[in-house]
Amino acid sequence: MSRALRAALCAIVLITPALLTGCADNSAGIPAGKNLADIKIPAEVSPSTELTIGTPETEVALRLSGQLAKIPFKVKWANISGGPKCSEAFRAHSLDICSAAEIPSIQAHWTGLDTELVAAEFRKDPLHHPVYELGIAPGAHINTLVDLRGKRIAYSPGQAQGALVLRILAKAGLGKKDVKLVEMPSTDDVYATALGGRQVDAAPLGGVYIKRYPAKYGKDGGKLLTHGLRDDPAHLWVPTESVSDPAKAAAIKEFVTYWARAEIWIDTHPKEWIEGYYVKDQGLSEEDGAYLVQQAGHPDIPGDWTSAIARQQKTVDLLAKETGQKTFDAKTLFDRRFEKVAADAITTTGAGS
Repeated sequence: MSRALRAALCAIVLITPALLTGCADNSAGIPAGKNLADIKIPAEVSPSTELTIGTPETEVALRLSGQLAKIPFKVKWANISGGPKCSEAFRAHSLDICSAAEIPSIQAHWTGLDTELVAAEFRKDPLHHPVYELGIAPGAHINTLVDLRGKRIAYSPGQAQGALVLRILAKAGLGKKDVKLVEMPSTDDVYATALGGRQVDAAPLGGVYIKRYPAKYGKDGGKLLTHGLRDDPAHLWVPTESVSDPAKAAAIKEFVTYWARAEIWIDTHPKEWIEGYYVKDQGLSEEDGAYLVQQAGHPDIPGDWTSAIARQQKTVDLLAKETGQKTFDAKTLFDRRFEKVAADAITTTGAGS
């Protein structure tokens, strides 16, 4: 089967994750008989190397901080992020770097798409700064996680929100069989509308909807329930074929340093970020932007991925159990040649200035 035909067929079946196995075209991946650790990343980046990068927030942060024009290689920016869209672009060989949470790389492994994580970020004090809270519908009579038994819960398989739902159920001593999972697109507006319309009893909500949902539906009994779990992993995610190419690997390594500095710049320049990103780029109010900055807390970019891999392994094992997939070693999802790159960038270059 030609690469073009395979890419076309994979695009068609993306709506059915179970059909994806075998769609990945890894012919341009790791050379036979080698692994990524054997491929040395050049110290210098060729200015002629081009990467297609789907990290919209980082692009804005680099522009606002004056760093965008300093990137020493060619960049084609793609307005794309998140697991499903990035997976599709990876399969079409049209994207080199994407921002994503922990679940897309796991799902990619199970569907035959060969990818790697090259940067990891978390939130300091993550239990006080969760990415999601559990929205509860008016009249659902859910006051504790155990009360989820028998309830309708919005669910998006293969997405961070879907994995969080399974983790919440496990914490409550429940499984998929104990609730009714209602599959729907994992966007906060869809989830909030479904909750307000009592189409589901519970759903994870993130972003400004943690603020907006109780404000809109609280008078009717809509509320939020804290799940008490870590839900903060964020990554730079790449197709293995890109980091198998030494020239591209060098450029990706350099971009990881720019990404890390951008994350610290965002944290240390909240006013500029609120105005430049949330207000001007996203069209939110200054009040909403300030809320999101406060909600996010401060970034934690580790130079040792041991704990991150251990947490990822627990997620792999849980998802395997609940979805019938085969568990695997989470270490295979991380390209540890990049392990210290981001942390070193922010400790040796004065990134916060």
